[in-house]
Amino acid sequence: MFENPTVSVIGLGYVGLPLAVALARHFDVIGFDINRQRVEELRAGHDRTGELSVGELADSKLEYIADESFLSEAHIHIVTVPTPVGPDNKPDLRAVESASRMVGRHLKMGTVVVYESTVYPGVTEDFCGPILEEESGLTSGQDFFLGYSPERINPGDKVHRVDLITKVVAGQTHNVSQLLARLYGTMNGNNIFVARDIRTAEASKVIENAQRDINIAFVNEIATIFQKMGISVHDVLEAAGTKWNFLPFTPGLVGGHCIGVDPYYLAHAAQQLNIEPKVILAGRSINDGMAHRIADNIDAQLSGPSKILVLGIAFKENVPDIRNSKVADLIARLAVHGHTVDVFDPMADAAETKHEYDIDLVAEPATGYDAVVGAVAHSAFDQLSLRKLAKPDGLIADIKAIWRQRGVPDGMTYWTL
Repeated sequence: MFENPTVSVIGLGYVGLPLAVALARHFDVIGFDINRQRVEELRAGHDRTGELSVGELADSKLEYIADESFLSEAHIHIVTVPTPVGPDNKPDLRAVESASRMVGRHLKMGTVVVYESTVYPGVTEDFCGPILEEESGLTSGQDFFLGYSPERINPGDKVHRVDLITKVVAGQTHNVSQLLARLYGTMNGNNIFVARDIRTAEASKVIENAQRDINIAFVNEIATIFQKMGISVHDVLEAAGTKWNFLPFTPGLVGGHCIGVDPYYLAHAAQQLNIEPKVILAGRSINDGMAHRIADNIDAQLSGPSKILVLGIAFKENVPDIRNSKVADLIARLAVHGHTVDVFDPMADAAETKHEYDIDLVAEPATGYDAVVGAVAHSAFDQLSLRKLAKPDGLIADIKAIWRQRGVPDGMTYWTL
């Protein structure tokens, strides 16, 4: 359909930026973001997400823009905006709607609009398509075409990068599917799976993280059971892991913008069909309740209101991303119990943390805490001196088993899931 298309990537976060840079090695690519500060930072060679290095940004031909009028130059638009859930755990499609309206204002005849945002089956064609038609005055499937290629970015993962993994693609027509296979295949050595249709591709994405969520929920549940039995779930997992087909999941907090969110999209789609998604929601209930359960366990081991240091606010190790961090729920629950909590995370942005959770990060932790909580397994925490941080008889609550192998100083109490 296009010999040498100009591509726009809408949204330059964890998903959009690596994709745009990878595509820019082969095509003219416009990288658009509504956040002008983000655009200026990228132009200056700084990626606050830590996904790309200064050198990778400097070597890229990608054009960073915050002016939507430039989108009219593109033949293919790729939308990579967030799809969170609201306070009621229902899908929040406002960012997708806003991006669709903006793209629709600049559609041309023959343009292809591809969505990478995680959604439930039907959103691309039944929700986004009509918005694009309304804004452009064009007809979907006739004057412009839709596609879907689910994002598979794992923040902080330098091995499974967008140009090294299989990309699933689907188009509104056979020709669009083949176009997307060529487009994405150019950047990843043609490691492409063409799905039967757009709804199939949407469904494949939403179950990927739902499956992980359910497996983690199982491990969180058995951690609770074994703790009551006086058995370490980590010892159990090590033993069970010697079987060739045992799945390597570990207990802990489940937050972020994927695993802690996507199952609710699938659950919503099921409920629209009058199907109660019992397994999916049971997994969510277990994982969403972990922060309170852990906080209650920590409180039970302390004698009254205490001074606590929580290490980490990001939703996972070695990334600065604090979106949907369940550590924030843990901190709030500790405060309900009357404890004073300091939070230290050298990777997180202090201003963003304050804005998102009203939590003030400490620049450096103090000494003599009644309890130290290892909430996020940042590499920077591996060699911290627990002897300096905690009182001689302090509690070390090691949620992520950071210090399990090394042990803690004599006199201190060690607790983990």
